[in-house]
Amino acid sequence: MYFADDKRVVMTLDAGGTNFVFSAIQGNKEIVEPVTLPSHSDDLDLCLQILIDGFHRIRQSCRQDPVAISFAFPGPADYKNGIIGDLPNLPAFRGGVALGPMLEEIYKMPVFINNDGNLFGLGESMAGLLPHVNKLLQKQQKQFKNLIGVTLGTGFGGSVILDGKMLVGDNSSAAEIWLLGNKKYSDSFIEESISIRAIKRVYAEQSGLDMDSIPEPRDIYKIGKGETPGHQQAALYAFTEFGGLLGDALANIVTIIDGIVVIGGGLAGAADLFLPFVVEAMNKPMKRLDDGEVPRLEMSCFNLEDAEQRNDFIHAFIKTIQVPRSEKTVEYDTHPRIGVGLSRLGTSRAVAVGAYSYALTRLES
Repeated sequence: MYFADDKRVVMTLDAGGTNFVFSAIQGNKEIVEPVTLPSHSDDLDLCLQILIDGFHRIRQSCRQDPVAISFAFPGPADYKNGIIGDLPNLPAFRGGVALGPMLEEIYKMPVFINNDGNLFGLGESMAGLLPHVNKLLQKQQKQFKNLIGVTLGTGFGGSVILDGKMLVGDNSSAAEIWLLGNKKYSDSFIEESISIRAIKRVYAEQSGLDMDSIPEPRDIYKIGKGETPGHQQAALYAFTEFGGLLGDALANIVTIIDGIVVIGGGLAGAADLFLPFVVEAMNKPMKRLDDGEVPRLEMSCFNLEDAEQRNDFIHAFIKTIQVPRSEKTVEYDTHPRIGVGLSRLGTSRAVAVGAYSYALTRLES
């Protein structure tokens, strides 16, 4: 785990449309009591003052001087230069706000900003699911270096971590997976089917209820589990469709990235109702035009939250073969595979750890 023993302190922020949560991280651990303040997203001057006040309070709580500020902030944005663009959930920032340069001038330290999806994936690659998986595979001498992180909630966020490095892109727009094509609605984008609003819409369609009376996904989940009265089949259908379309989207990503997939966000709590269908979709064969089939992926996909599939995943498929024209033999793993699992840190902590790692990596580059 990189930076796990690092003594440097970085101030962090989890910026939402309603609240800003400020904290400080040292050695991948939170070292202060977080400070939560209202974002005042419709008033730029007040919002900026809240940011200044929040970091000021955290700095006062730190026993040693922080070396940087690093935090998640929604896009679109020019993250490299710390400029926030036209945000739907934070309307006061429209027109572009040089947030990073402002904070650097006030606090006299480097400021690093990225989106929560990217920082979530980075945190899980440093101290979450990726090292957890590699520890399971240690005896088999197989290790993964790449990770795809997805967050499921109001939207469909994503990140790509390649050998410990976050893929940002030339326009700070890499891993904007919410704009992938939608298998069910060919003229729409996938977030319309992978989000809170999607669960509610499909439940309404299947139950025949008006959208105004549809409960939140956590209640639809309880209905699906039979713990709360409601249209159970409609609830199960909503999560089944959700899982299938998520699996199709992930399969498209995995064909390029080839790595472990980690899932976080509020909807991850309902994973037992949709994760099996994610993996099923990723393993489902594709049709050929001559009526034949080809595998959906070059590798098999396993549900890491299922004990039986997890055991199959960590099993070594080693074959010993003869080197042609030699008496030597070599071994190789005959079964390419990836796993899909849930966050091991929790989404908020993964974002904070990711922000910490991102800052220290940038400071050392």
